Amino acid sequence: MNTNRNNSPEAIAENGFEPNGHGTATETPTTLRPPNPNGDESPAGSPPNLDTTKKCRRKILGAVAALIVALAAGDYYFRFVAPYESTDDAFVEGYVIPMASQVPGRVAELLVTDNQQVKAGDVLLKIDPRDYETSLAQARADLAAARSQINQAQAQVNASQAKVAQARASVIAAEAENQRAADDLKRYQSVDSTAVSKSAFDAAQSQARTASANLEAARSQAKAAEADVTLTQAGVETASAAVQQAEARVRQAELNLSYTQVTAPENGRVTRRVVEQGAYIQPGQTLMAIVPRQYWVIANFKETQLTHMRAGQPVEVVVDAYPEHKFKGHVESIQSGAGARFSLFPPENATGNYIKVVQRVPVKIVLDNSGPDTGLALGPGMSVDPKVRVK
Repeated sequence: MNTNRNNSPEAIAENGFEPNGHGTATETPTTLRPPNPNGDESPAGSPPNLDTTKKCRRKILGAVAALIVALAAGDYYFRFVAPYESTDDAFVEGYVIPMASQVPGRVAELLVTDNQQVKAGDVLLKIDPRDYETSLAQARADLAAARSQINQAQAQVNASQAKVAQARASVIAAEAENQRAADDLKRYQSVDSTAVSKSAFDAAQSQARTASANLEAARSQAKAAEADVTLTQAGVETASAAVQQAEARVRQAELNLSYTQVTAPENGRVTRRVVEQGAYIQPGQTLMAIVPRQYWVIANFKETQLTHMRAGQPVEVVVDAYPEHKFKGHVESIQSGAGARFSLFPPENATGNYIKVVQRVPVKIVLDNSGPDTGLALGPGMSVDPKVRVK
């Protein structure tokens, strides 16, 4: 039977077992295979090409993984690296308005502190105004006196014009008297000399000469009166000029009085306050600075990075102080010339040994979201990292 055959000593020997004296079979050492040189142990009776198949499978999986990594790296490069140009040589820029007094005086009140937010028109400090109030009162008094003088000059003009009218009337009367005397003399001359006495004829001649002289005198007085009118009118013009000068002094005194209050020219933050209450200040002396919240970025790109850079391209800016906050902006302009050309000591490339150095060109980047709504303490000089999308 088949069962007896399987338990026979020949069958047990074929399968690598031998009897142990108790009717059972034990495995002989000759049935063990040596280990695989690659470290893999194959079970007894496995096909000879199984190890080769596993090796090929591992190589294929490794190649596929490497291809996937290469594709991912290439996609990342062409999407997030190649289209951008960036630099760490970039800083926040902004206007800094030095505040100074326009008149000398002692600081009576100091109304702001360091880093205080102010609005346009807010009073920063007050200078003792008493001297300027006195000057304004004196200027107004001078103006009143000048206006009184112009009224007096106008009255003199009116009086001179009245004298002219009177002198012209005298001329008319003298002309009439001269005409009468001349007519009387003609009548005496037209009659026979025996009909008129010598004394009467001489009297007529004398009256004619007197009337003519009176006429000339009246005409001279009329001319003098007209000249006096011109003179008084010139006095009116002089008084008018004095009034204008007095008005100018009043306006200057009012300006000086207004200058005793130093106000903020626009919205911003007070910085570098160096004045204290009670200090005596001079015109032009810097007291503090106002920094408006109008910021932009000056990025010094290498000249080799400007190949595809144009005005209007979008920019993403990260401020070193706030790495988690990203500002949006755009390229406004590119400077016409490298920064070294406008330095205090520009390079002289025509002298000595020449070594080519990649130049830096300032690029102005305007921030689109740098207003007060951000709540961040931005300021000129802070370091940033801009990234311009050029493709």
